[in-house]
Amino acid sequence: MSNDRLAALSAAGVSVWLDDLSRERLSSGNLAELIDDKHVVGVTTNPTIFAGALSDGAAYDPQVRELAARGADVDTAIREITVADVQQACDVFSGVWERTGGVDGRVSLEVDPRLAHDTEGTAAQASELFKAVDRPNLLVKIPATEEGLPAITRATAEGISVNVTLIFSVERYKLVMDAYLTGLEQALENGQDLSRIHSVGSFFVSRVDSEIDKRLEAIGGDTALGLRGKAAVANSRLAYAAYRDAFSGARWDALAAKGAHAQRPLWASTGVKNPDYPDTLYVSELVVDNTVNTMPEKTLLAFADHGEVDGDRVTDTAGASQQVFTDLEGQGIDLDDVFLALENEGVDKFEKSWTELQDTVRGQLDSAK
Repeated sequence: MSNDRLAALSAAGVSVWLDDLSRERLSSGNLAELIDDKHVVGVTTNPTIFAGALSDGAAYDPQVRELAARGADVDTAIREITVADVQQACDVFSGVWERTGGVDGRVSLEVDPRLAHDTEGTAAQASELFKAVDRPNLLVKIPATEEGLPAITRATAEGISVNVTLIFSVERYKLVMDAYLTGLEQALENGQDLSRIHSVGSFFVSRVDSEIDKRLEAIGGDTALGLRGKAAVANSRLAYAAYRDAFSGARWDALAAKGAHAQRPLWASTGVKNPDYPDTLYVSELVVDNTVNTMPEKTLLAFADHGEVDGDRVTDTAGASQQVFTDLEGQGIDLDDVFLALENEGVDKFEKSWTELQDTVRGQLDSAK
């Protein structure tokens, strides 16, 4: 049975994507059920998700045994296992992809996080993954590091639809959107059909509060403590204002006239980490048209149970949101340092998850021999 609260969220223009994928979720029919009953219209993956999936249960055993029998190395095994999951998920979402004209029904697969500071390696692997998955509803995830920006442009110019991940600051987000626009311009020069290229910019939410709240608590005092839990939503609302600016004006109009699609904001990391905050905070407070909210299943089910949609919560909030950052700076919060720390931490976490994934697959290959 369709969920009314998630239906209302979808009707408000928010695409509901699940931040999780596993062979078990695919083979059990659970993913198809979430599409039918919970208005889920996309899925994102990352190394942490795959590491968890592979270490839990026996769903991957047949493929691991086949890989071990032909002597596949660890990296080859990881590639084939993750590509197989993503291909199957793309097929499950094919109806959504067709119904939405390619806007939704999207499945994301990330380049090796060890390439986060390697432009050439990232661009090359983005092309390899695009060809390996061979599904029109794939999004290749590229991190928004300084080295990732030119890779975003190159992938887009090749006609690859990209999910730009690990965006924390509005300033970096502006560079991401410029990299995408430049890629569209180059794609046009290359004779690509712009209508087939889609992109999302994954703007991370909850981790901003986690980092800034920690610093506010170290400062102490009523004023500083009173600012806890406000930065993440304010940051995201400012990002939306930047998005509206980037996809308007002569530069964008020229691309739109050729069939280009705007790079939609995607609210990522929307699971609430502080139990003192409402568990649907980063969904209900970021409702606005033409966005994506990718949720862990816990957050999805919480919103289905008691989430509220109270109209557009983002448009025309830039002034109030900027005041939050003015107040934070007044308390001595170094925002540049916050965003740098978050980016470094994000890359490091995904690298560690990749190592964990390698260790898990290595152990399973050894056991299957």
